[in-house]
Amino acid sequence: MDKKKNISMAVIRRLPKYHRYLEELLKSDVDRISSKELSEKIGFTASQIRQDLNCFGDFGQQGYGYNVKDLCREIDNILGLTKTYNTIIVGAGNIGQAIANYINFQKMGFDLKAIFDINPKLIGLKIQDVEVQDVDNIDKYLQNNRIDIGIICVPSKNAQKVCDIIVKNNVNGIWNFAPVDLLIPENVIVENVHLSESLLTLSCLMQEVNKGQEE
Repeated sequence: MDKKKNISMAVIRRLPKYHRYLEELLKSDVDRISSKELSEKIGFTASQIRQDLNCFGDFGQQGYGYNVKDLCREIDNILGLTKTYNTIIVGAGNIGQAIANYINFQKMGFDLKAIFDINPKLIGLKIQDVEVQDVDNIDKYLQNNRIDIGIICVPSKNAQKVCDIIVKNNVNGIWNFAPVDLLIPENVIVENVHLSESLLTLSCLMQEVNKGQEE
């Protein structure tokens, strides 16, 4: 357990990629794999892979490599995929609907319980058998239902207000798609997905590539 203390965010953000490739290996009936072979598939160095996995335990055997099924199960545990998270979406626009319709959402243990929106045209609409409710009902709903994660897909001007309501009702995880940095207490975990920032990062990298080609 001591090994799990002070794990860097860089390592944590690499874990989902390990998980994805290990699942692909299981589907291909691969029983074991060395860090070198895994390196060739993922793109990280073999040394990096060994260092990352050693943060959580001793999963490999010298001369044998990693048992794919066992390692995948261990990473499932590390990522919390053995649990179920009760989830709501606030904002039933394009992004909110895309998340609700994402096929792996339920498979990974994120149980969508409710969707809320302010638009009368969307209220009453069913997405994956979950009816869109009036956002005015969210406070009462959260008081009567245990929710682990709130997904915010509203315009930036409304995001903090939604966040405050969610946090007030003891929801400790927020997946934020609004292009704004939320003010939250220390006990709440936020994962920001700023689409515009990601797109601008891509633009910057392309600019650098184009400069190199012009020189």
